[in-house]
Amino acid sequence: MQMQPEFVEEARRQAEICNACRYCEGYCAVFPALQAERAFAEADLTQLANLCHNCRNCYHACQYTAPHEFDLNLPKALAELRHDSWDAFAWPGGLARAFQRSGTMIAAACVLGFAALFLAARALPADGEGFYAVLSHNAMVAIFAPAFLLPLLSLAVSLRRYWSHVGGGRITLGHLRHAFGSAAKMRNLAGGHGDGCNFEDEDRFSQARRQAHTAVLVGFLLCFASTSSGTVLHYIFDAPAPYSLWSLPKLLGVPGGLLLGAGALWLAALKFRADPELGAPRAWGGEMGFVLLLAFVAWSGLGLWLLRDSAALALILALHLGSVLAFFLLMPFTKMAHGFYRLTALVRDAQRLEAR
Repeated sequence: MQMQPEFVEEARRQAEICNACRYCEGYCAVFPALQAERAFAEADLTQLANLCHNCRNCYHACQYTAPHEFDLNLPKALAELRHDSWDAFAWPGGLARAFQRSGTMIAAACVLGFAALFLAARALPADGEGFYAVLSHNAMVAIFAPAFLLPLLSLAVSLRRYWSHVGGGRITLGHLRHAFGSAAKMRNLAGGHGDGCNFEDEDRFSQARRQAHTAVLVGFLLCFASTSSGTVLHYIFDAPAPYSLWSLPKLLGVPGGLLLGAGALWLAALKFRADPELGAPRAWGGEMGFVLLLAFVAWSGLGLWLLRDSAALALILALHLGSVLAFFLLMPFTKMAHGFYRLTALVRDAQRLEAR
């Protein structure tokens, strides 16, 4: 779990200058935590990096950016360290760094490869209706149950490493309430004065990134609730798919898919308009690969429902299942891990606030 010294040292240099200046006091969760320290160990900097949402307000407010000799770019310094921490804590090791470098290609290869396997699996007996006439329910469960549980195990190991590294203590209900409340409101994406991020253009505030994140989060939760309700209907009420438009799985899943798909494409568009030098340029491909994979999961799912009676059903089902399988298996090594790390960092920050 060794992080690259150059990222740690650059983040330390900039944090010390910011701590002396304090012009950005109160901009987001990073600065109160930063100003509570006098010296910055690697664990302190790792915690600051994972509190940062890369809104870039501090950069555009800073008087010490280039061409000043201090050459401050705190969003980039924290982004580089943040991605490096994910690489260091990821389990199994090495996979996160590979996805950072070539995320779009890896995601596309996984989707197409898994889709080919699902098409080949059509040779297995299937006697259900709708999608289950192409691939049986038992086959789907056998494939996706491990694909769901193994990434959760990987994330649990990674977050345990992070928690130990930053010196986290016993977690209380109050800590969780603080963290989930902040995350649910996307509080730190509102910017230092509540006007939003400077993510798109230089000194222009916008709530677009916060709104796009909210669409993705709500859409993902609705899709998860849709799948969960379908599982309950199948196993408890003996009501297998396919379901009508007015069933609970569809009432949750259709708006969830629309929000998830639109939000992911919105984030991709914002990322294209953003300055990559204010983030981690080496991880740009991985971040974009994940966002596009998320969009493909959503839109292929909606396409599957709309074209369920067409001759293309088998192909669309294979592509959709391939994208879902790729999403789950790659989840611990993609930007999706950011949500888990950030929530953990907010819990640790709640402990700092309590200890003041």
